Amino acid sequence: MISPQQHIQDLLDQLCAEGRERGIQVTAYHRGKLIVNAWSGIADVNTGVKVESDTLFPVFSVTKGLLATIVHLLVERGLVSYDTRIAEVWPEFGVNGKERMTVEQILRHTAGITKLPAGTTIADAADWTGICKTIAALPAEWAPGTRYAYHGLTCGWILGEVARRVDGRFFSQLIQEEICAPLGIKTMFVGLPKDHDMQIAWLEHPTAETPPDDGTPQVVPYAMQPLYAWMNRPEGRHSCVPAGNGLMNAAALARLYAALLPGGVDGVELLPPERVHLAATFATPPVGDEVRLNGWGLGYLLGEPNNIMGNTTAALGVGGHGGAMGFADRSRNLAVGLARNLFQPDDPALEIVNELRRVIPQQ
Repeated sequence: MISPQQHIQDLLDQLCAEGRERGIQVTAYHRGKLIVNAWSGIADVNTGVKVESDTLFPVFSVTKGLLATIVHLLVERGLVSYDTRIAEVWPEFGVNGKERMTVEQILRHTAGITKLPAGTTIADAADWTGICKTIAALPAEWAPGTRYAYHGLTCGWILGEVARRVDGRFFSQLIQEEICAPLGIKTMFVGLPKDHDMQIAWLEHPTAETPPDDGTPQVVPYAMQPLYAWMNRPEGRHSCVPAGNGLMNAAALARLYAALLPGGVDGVELLPPERVHLAATFATPPVGDEVRLNGWGLGYLLGEPNNIMGNTTAALGVGGHGGAMGFADRSRNLAVGLARNLFQPDDPALEIVNELRRVIPQQ
C-alpha cells in the first residue's frame, strides 16, 4: 500500500507538472510523528532553481498563528492576561477611544483599530518604534468589542509591542527563543536576518493589480500592495511585521502546530492542552463586515464547513495571502504546514489536505 509520504509527493509532482503549482511544500505530523515532508517544483521562475526542503516561502498572515502562540505563552507565565487593557502596559496607546481596549479584543479582531493612515510607506512599516507610535495615536474606529473586522496588520504591531513591554524582547527574538529554539527550527523568521544565505521562493501572481491610491486609511497600505511584490523585495523580507511577513518552510510551520497538540512533538509541548482548548474557544462575534460561522478563537481561526482545517472547532490555525496554511486538528491529532509561490484562483490546497486526511489513520 502506498505511504502517505509517497501519495502526497506524487500529488505535488502532478500539480507542478500540470502548472497548477509552481513550487510547493507540504509537511504533516500525526500523533507527534512526521508522516509527510514533501516538496516539488520551481522556487524561483527567474533562475529555474528548484524547491528544496529548506526553501523559505513568504506566508503572510500565517504569522498570526505565531503571534497568538507568543501571546498565550506570556499569559501562561502571568506576564499579561486576555482582559489586560493595552493602555495598562502601553500608556501612550490609551487615547482616542482606546483606553479600555483589551488584548482579547485584538486577538478576536473586535478591537476597532484596523487601518493604517494614508501615506504609510514601506519604510514606515519597517520602523518598529515609528509604526507603534503612529498606531498608539490612532482613534478607535468603533467602541472596542462591539464590532468585528479583520485587523490585517495592526494586530501584529499592537500585540508585539505589548509583548515587548511585558517581556522585554522584540517579536522576532521571541519567535527564535520561544518557538524555534525548543523545537529545533532553523527555518522560521518574522524579520529575516540581513546576513542570511537561505533560498527564498519567488512569488508569482499573474492576476494581481495595484489598486489606485484614493488617499484613505487602509488595512494594507497602498505602498505595500500588491503584497506578493512587497515580499519579493528585501524591504518586505527584512522588516518585522508580526501579522503579515513571515518567511518559513512548511516543515517549520507543521512542527509549530504539532507542538500545540496534546503531547507535543519530540517531548516539546509549547502550551498545555488546557490553554490550547481555551485558545480555540469561539465567541459569537458582534456585527461585522465579514462574520464567519466559527471565525476567530483567541488569535487562531477555527475550523468550519468547506475549510481547509476541517469542519470542527477542534482545529485551529491561520492561513495567509496566496494560500499558505498552518493548522492543528486536535480531533485527528494532525498538524499540517503548506507553503506555495504561485497565487491563482485555482488553488489546490484544499484538494491536497483532503487527500492527506484520506490516507492517514482516522485516530
